[in-house]
Amino acid sequence: MLPDKEPIVIELDIKKLMMDNIVVTSGLVILFVAIQYICFKNFDFSFWNIILGSILFVILYIIFIVLHEAFHLIGFMLFGSVPFKSLKYGLNLELGIAYATTEQPLPNHAMKKALLLPFWTTGVLPTIAGFYFNSTVLVLVGAFLIAGAVGDFSMYKELRKYPKNALIQDDPHLPKLYVYMPQEKK
Repeated sequence: MLPDKEPIVIELDIKKLMMDNIVVTSGLVILFVAIQYICFKNFDFSFWNIILGSILFVILYIIFIVLHEAFHLIGFMLFGSVPFKSLKYGLNLELGIAYATTEQPLPNHAMKKALLLPFWTTGVLPTIAGFYFNSTVLVLVGAFLIAGAVGDFSMYKELRKYPKNALIQDDPHLPKLYVYMPQEKK
């Protein structure tokens, strides 16, 4: 149950996040491709490799975006103990974003973990696998998904300001969180 007090609202600036995402994506792509080149020194830029790699990238990118949101849902259940029936998942075509949310508020410590779970599972792990298997496609997908977590990191950064037992309610339609401070004991 949520406290009767007005919540503190954390709202993300979508335009700023999109610009941040472009900058981080560009930087990571350059960095990761340079690291891969230094480590393996064997890029094949034939026409068919570029075409097939591009198609594979798009397919994997879409799959990993879906998985990114699914891992938020898993995080809500795993760290926040929310029931499956309280979860919602979809696309907001107006904002151009996929979303995963829960109707149930989570303690701050659980919400922070749920926010960052997709970064590790759909960003870092594919990147490591890409370097291990010398797969430029996986390295690039990982770079894009790491950068795609820029909004999650922004929310995480804001949530660090509040106590771990504050209740966090996710907005079902907008990239917004409502923070309900814990009741003061008398």
